[in-house]
Amino acid sequence: MSIRISSHFDSGAIDVVEATHAEAVRVRIRRDSHAEFRQWFYFRMQGGDGRNCRIVVDNAGECTYAEGWRDYRALASYDRKTWFRIPQTDYDGQTLTISFTPAQDSVYLAYFEPYSWERHLDLLGWADASPWARVTDLGSTVEGRDLNAIVVGASHDNRQQVWLIARQHPGETMAEWFIEGLLERLLDGADPVARRLRTAATLHIVPNMNPDGSVRGNLRTNAAGANLNREWLAPDRARSPEVAAVRAAMAASGVHFFLDVHGDETLPYVFADGCTMLPDRPALLRAAEHAFLDRFRAASPDFQTRHGYAPDRFSDELYTLASKWVGRQFGCVALTLEMPFKDNADLPDGQYGWSAARSKRLGAAFLEALLAQLDSA
Repeated sequence: MSIRISSHFDSGAIDVVEATHAEAVRVRIRRDSHAEFRQWFYFRMQGGDGRNCRIVVDNAGECTYAEGWRDYRALASYDRKTWFRIPQTDYDGQTLTISFTPAQDSVYLAYFEPYSWERHLDLLGWADASPWARVTDLGSTVEGRDLNAIVVGASHDNRQQVWLIARQHPGETMAEWFIEGLLERLLDGADPVARRLRTAATLHIVPNMNPDGSVRGNLRTNAAGANLNREWLAPDRARSPEVAAVRAAMAASGVHFFLDVHGDETLPYVFADGCTMLPDRPALLRAAEHAFLDRFRAASPDFQTRHGYAPDRFSDELYTLASKWVGRQFGCVALTLEMPFKDNADLPDGQYGWSAARSKRLGAAFLEALLAQLDSA
């Protein structure tokens, strides 16, 4: 029986080199649709049931974050609902080899657990049905898809305005899983933290900043090839309308707290990157940022502050990044949250690694730290 590899579906991405024999499948990770970034893969393999399959990714060493393959394990699923790690995922510095024996004829493999456009639309519909939320239209993407925000809490002038955005980089799907977990708790009528937050603040939540890139199976860019998290200083309405639309909505509401949710290919930790490196950052804001990080650490053992980015990592492009631009523009606590593609080295999970489920639980725990932060203001 021959092997068939396909990726012509929502978020699918792979190039097939050779798929004649189960033990010698060769593929290449394709670049983003309009840019040179490459790392995301998501494809279906048929014909491998009970066979010792060996899939070699020829160009793993040429990927944008090649070091991210070290200690990485690919994900697989038979039903696209339950995903598991493949232990035999080996990187030699140039190729990535995935070896396993599928238990069914059809199996999906992915860089991380996908979050489909259909699930995104379902999330919007579910939230809009809640008595505490409404879905608002922010504008259109490059390809004309809807860019929506979920607003929770009445928009009174005296409320704290909290903005949360996710998936500027579409391949970082853990970000939207985080938002889903956050919303499930925030819209729970029996949860006391959620009840307090809904009266204390207005939360503006953009679950997916990059719908076009998500559907296309891109790692970091939209349909015009723009890395949205480098567009915040001067977004072009033709090249990055998504950022321009969110900036306009922020200007209308104001921002008192901001979180931009991401995933990191290389570091096996959950961490945040803030604005303490900004020149002339007021001492009170530095203290408020540190206080929030302590509160988040108390809310979730998955979050830590020992490992993260060097303070000068983004010095040449500082204000093109969302959290840095927002932190300066609105004078508020503004953070970039990073979750791993691999596992959390502090609390490793041999079967699932870092997962959608843990991303969702982290999103729920975030609300406790946010409430404590707002109560202290």
